[in-house]
Amino acid sequence: MTSLLIKNGRIIDPASNLDQVSDLLIENGKVTRIEKDIRHPVDQRLDASALIVAPGFIDLHVHLREPGREDEETIESGSQAAAAGGFTTICCMPNTNPVNDNPAVTSYILKEAEHRAVTRIFPIGAISLGSAGENLAEIGEMVSAGVVGISDDGKPVMNGQLMRRAMEYSLPFRIPVIEHCEDLFLSAHGVMNEGYYSTVLGLKGISRTAEDTMAARDIILARLTGAHIHIAHLSTRGALELVREAKRNGIHVTCEVTPHHFSLSDAACCEYDTNTKMNPPLRSEDDVQAVIEGLADGTVDCIATDHAPHNPNEKMLEFDHAPFGITGLETAVGLALTHLYHSGKITLRRLVELFSAKPARIINKPLGQLTVGTEADVTLFSAGAQWTYDVKQTKSRSRNTPFDGKRLKGQVAATIVAGKIAYQDLSLVNVG
Repeated sequence: MTSLLIKNGRIIDPASNLDQVSDLLIENGKVTRIEKDIRHPVDQRLDASALIVAPGFIDLHVHLREPGREDEETIESGSQAAAAGGFTTICCMPNTNPVNDNPAVTSYILKEAEHRAVTRIFPIGAISLGSAGENLAEIGEMVSAGVVGISDDGKPVMNGQLMRRAMEYSLPFRIPVIEHCEDLFLSAHGVMNEGYYSTVLGLKGISRTAEDTMAARDIILARLTGAHIHIAHLSTRGALELVREAKRNGIHVTCEVTPHHFSLSDAACCEYDTNTKMNPPLRSEDDVQAVIEGLADGTVDCIATDHAPHNPNEKMLEFDHAPFGITGLETAVGLALTHLYHSGKITLRRLVELFSAKPARIINKPLGQLTVGTEADVTLFSAGAQWTYDVKQTKSRSRNTPFDGKRLKGQVAATIVAGKIAYQDLSLVNVG
């Protein structure tokens, strides 16, 4: 039997309404006791004084690039970056090469993860074959192989009839249909948010309506079919208000937002830094405030990184030609604590919920909670530790981040997956 005792931490578990200083005992990968002053012979002890002990954090939106672009990221390196960022579980998007549109690719990802990943990895399968938006992928077979949702992320499903069929097909499997909401005709090959800064910089803009109209369509289809639509990386006030109203009307819709969309606006593009180019693009300050309001009032269900690693040679192209996307696994928790908690926008309980219980519920997994008998996935962090992100120290294979050199308040101390320590910061916590 392997055992680990976490001492004197402030345990916050929104799923069970627990918020108290206690000890937590882990045996054989399961939580076995949560009590004050546990005295028990164990293999390892971890002093969590001054730390928050939370259910393992879950990221629903990660691009691991394997198979196909291992120069940008691998299952191994991506999981290591996730663990360093406090994530015990990540869901990987299907835009690999080949696309994860069949059970063979799904099985490959899970097999590689079993041997090389330090975190749990759940694949997301494609909605359409090759993510081409023409014919449905092998959804049932992929679910049997292990996918927890379907998405053509990065390639919005422009065909409304195909999206309707995908939603109907998802129903018996109880999986979310995850949509990158963008009307490609309205976004019209833009490279940043349409507005004042795109005009000043002479860059082609992406209208907010490209996101809003597609979100409206998918919500209407979810109402028609009864399916669960999950809107990925929501970034506009208009889309947020559509989700808010849909929830009031009982439509099964959830959504996520990214740290870069609540911490940066399109003003960050002023130096033509391609590390500020992502899709959806950084939006206006009004959109940023709307996203924060949604995080505070419960409209937004979870925070996801949209971790999108790229080869540096590609990001060194002109802004117009560089690919969309930034890395985000290692900065997400620090950015959330800095911009949401320390600014007084949300409580620690709400922050933990956004990273744990809520995303677990979206993918229908018994994770994101700390009660006796549950999987011992644990994220420990300091709410007050100050640190500077140094991209040269990243676990990822890529370096495309706008947050290099960013001073943050709040830092991951340790990440525990199934009772095993996957990451620890020796400056914050020691294991004896």
